[in-house]
Amino acid sequence: MVAVRVRRQLRDYPDFPRPGILFRDIVPLFRDQALLAEVVEVFAEQADAVGAQKIAGIESRGFLFGVPVCLRLGIPFIPVRKQGKLPGETVSAEYNLEYGNAHLELQADAVRPGERIVIVDDLLATGGTAAATSSLIEELGGIVGGIHVLVELAALPGRDAIRPYNVFALLTL
Repeated sequence: MVAVRVRRQLRDYPDFPRPGILFRDIVPLFRDQALLAEVVEVFAEQADAVGAQKIAGIESRGFLFGVPVCLRLGIPFIPVRKQGKLPGETVSAEYNLEYGNAHLELQADAVRPGERIVIVDDLLATGGTAAATSSLIEELGGIVGGIHVLVELAALPGRDAIRPYNVFALLTL
């Protein structure tokens, strides 16, 4: 099963980047090309099943999964970036992290009204980045077709922050 193999690849780092945070490192997954290809295929199947017209990847790990899913499905990729990193006209949303506050931005012409967008990221923890990204897509008239993550941390309230969106997590810890 893909989820079990993904779990074996993850490394846990306690007290990173601050005391009290347990960081889940996905980098070892990228050393196993066969497993990475399977993960991309699962994400592509999930996105296709909900009729995704574009994939929005949240900086930066969402890019690592979002771009190959787009290539697999033949659909466009939308980068969702930290404040001040995108040129041109942007829309912005503030959100809370488990260890601070930040802003995300999306280029204002990235989403057309009525387009179905699937959000891809590596981890669902508190749900702040996914909620902010969802609000940006909807502000531009898009429809959030789902939020797809590699890992969901069940002990944190991520799903509560992004109700009523459909959430797909490959692995729940």
